[in-house]
Amino acid sequence: MSFKITETITYVGKIDWELRNFHGEEYKTKRGSSYNSYLIRDEKTVLIDTIWEPFGREFVTKLKQEIDLKEIDYIIMNHNEVDHSGALPFLMEEIPDTPIYCTANGKKILQGSYHKDWNFVEVKTGDRLNIGSRELIFIEARMLHWPDTMFSYLTGDNILFSNDGFGQHFASEHMYNDLVDTSELYTEALKYYGNILAPFSKMVTAKINEIVKLELPINMICPSHGVIWRDNPLQIVHKYLEWANDYQEDQVTIIYDTMWNATRKMAESIATGIRMVDPNLTVKLFNSARSDTTEIIGEVFRSKAIAVGSPTVNNGYLSSIAAIMEEIKGLKFKNKKAVAFGSYGWSGEVTKLLNEELKKGGFEVVDDGVRLMWTPDENDLVHCVELGKRIAQNLQ
Repeated sequence: MSFKITETITYVGKIDWELRNFHGEEYKTKRGSSYNSYLIRDEKTVLIDTIWEPFGREFVTKLKQEIDLKEIDYIIMNHNEVDHSGALPFLMEEIPDTPIYCTANGKKILQGSYHKDWNFVEVKTGDRLNIGSRELIFIEARMLHWPDTMFSYLTGDNILFSNDGFGQHFASEHMYNDLVDTSELYTEALKYYGNILAPFSKMVTAKINEIVKLELPINMICPSHGVIWRDNPLQIVHKYLEWANDYQEDQVTIIYDTMWNATRKMAESIATGIRMVDPNLTVKLFNSARSDTTEIIGEVFRSKAIAVGSPTVNNGYLSSIAAIMEEIKGLKFKNKKAVAFGSYGWSGEVTKLLNEELKKGGFEVVDDGVRLMWTPDENDLVHCVELGKRIAQNLQ
């Protein structure tokens, strides 16, 4: 797919309508995604980023229809994860001597991924590349979300090419933020932040403040996934600052897995208790074995508190709970409270184990939780209702 962004800038990326899993099987992409690449024409011609390897040959073929590849003077690689650099080896077969501008870490990653000694030009924050009537200014953005990441700013047009920053996994025939459903767009943008960038929130804040100090006017933000921000592009920058500041909404998320429905009944009773104290709190329940993990993580990111439950199985908890707890710990969420609950037949360690895992994940465990033996009756479930009430009271 190609279209004109301006008279001299052309989109040459790929919309992937079929994508449903990303980062292996970790990230669920129910709305697809895109791999955005941009061609800038001036006295010099510049290609910014490529696309994912499965579409690499297609990318080169379509790029040839847009331009004689020998006319490309420079390639800018803002970030070198394979979804952005995968087409690069196919392109370099055609134009092997073309300079590739990237950070020092970017060079290491490209060499480690493709084992080629291409014509690398290492850049750092403040370096400039004159392309004629305009310049590209490079801004390192380490750990947003890889060590090699950088942004490229185009003077004159005042466009920030931000790679993964400000992106979303969101396929659309309308590649601009003002042409898509705003609610869907921000759902995917928040989910993207919560699942990928949340561990680096301090760096997000620092980098945005650094860019603000540069006093660069920004008319458009062109990420490498999802739609382009052209209508009030700084709105997503302000959202990032909000999300990076220990973000939470008036929400409690309850995550559970169950064998014979005992833990499900406990989860539902906890939700009842929360609503009895504060009916305005949003309460969402997810069976972790049957729900989209990416969606759950996005909801945890939104939440003031979470409750996590499982039956005790072989002195531990069910595998879907183990998996989501591992992800939650790695994302290093801040300023969130938590409790654990569980059912058991004879050993019953699960509540204690989950509370320990929640503490390791940075959550403030505000209650010892509840554990119930075998199938709870209505009298047993009162304890879960009371736990829900204590959760809600702790948030007031």
